[in-house]
Amino acid sequence: MDGSSDDPEQGQRPRVRPATMESVYRRRRLTAAAGISLAFLGGLAVLLSEMAGSSGSSPVIAVPPSVTSTTVPPTSVTSTTASATTAATTDPGLLPPTSDEPPTDVASVSSRMGLLWTAIRTGSVSTGMTVFFPESAYLQMKTGVISNPPGDYQNRLVALYNMDLGVYQSVLGSPPSSATLVSVGVDPRLAHWVPPGACENVIGYWHLPNIRISYAASGSVSSFGVFSLISWRGAWYVVHLGPVPRRSGSGLLDLPANGPGAPGPGGGC
Repeated sequence: MDGSSDDPEQGQRPRVRPATMESVYRRRRLTAAAGISLAFLGGLAVLLSEMAGSSGSSPVIAVPPSVTSTTVPPTSVTSTTASATTAATTDPGLLPPTSDEPPTDVASVSSRMGLLWTAIRTGSVSTGMTVFFPESAYLQMKTGVISNPPGDYQNRLVALYNMDLGVYQSVLGSPPSSATLVSVGVDPRLAHWVPPGACENVIGYWHLPNIRISYAASGSVSSFGVFSLISWRGAWYVVHLGPVPRRSGSGLLDLPANGPGAPGPGGGC
């Protein structure tokens, strides 16, 4: 992931039903009944105790286990819900990096890139950003190495990605939404580790270049490449859709071909 100017890279909580007045009254009736029962048991205990004094035996009164077994501390629900909500809303780019390699089998990469295909077919930039490298992670990788990492991310990486999405959609025919995904081509041998300090990054990451997306449109199968995927915390993200470096500030299609083509070439950042 080169930062040079010609290489644009770079709980919801469970709903609780409000208590109705009938449910309140029901609980009160049950509580009252329980109090009467306990009072009765207490009186019986006294009576039996007095009888035991004359007979010399000591009777035992068993308390039904159901009285205490249904009691649940309210803090256990609150803490579990809070943890789930926090985990669901955490930006992965704000977390520390790891050296975990994302899965490179076809099924895993195809599942991950399903949202990219949806973004291309529908022209949805917001959907495309869900699988684009997070800005917060990019800032961790580039701060102190290039000037103005936030501007570089938005004005180069994201701007070119959005233009590339438009170019990729344009080759699907009319209407683009009628195109169907056939397969995602992956060569796991192309995945490699890029160490810290390489390609103007202070953090190392895994790189998977030139996977291929095959699609059916107008009765034939064609394909194009996705130039560069890189990892963050064990997940693949698109960082270049079209090829880089490029001298023009316009969208480009990577290695279009009739038929499914083949993944590759390898190398790069």
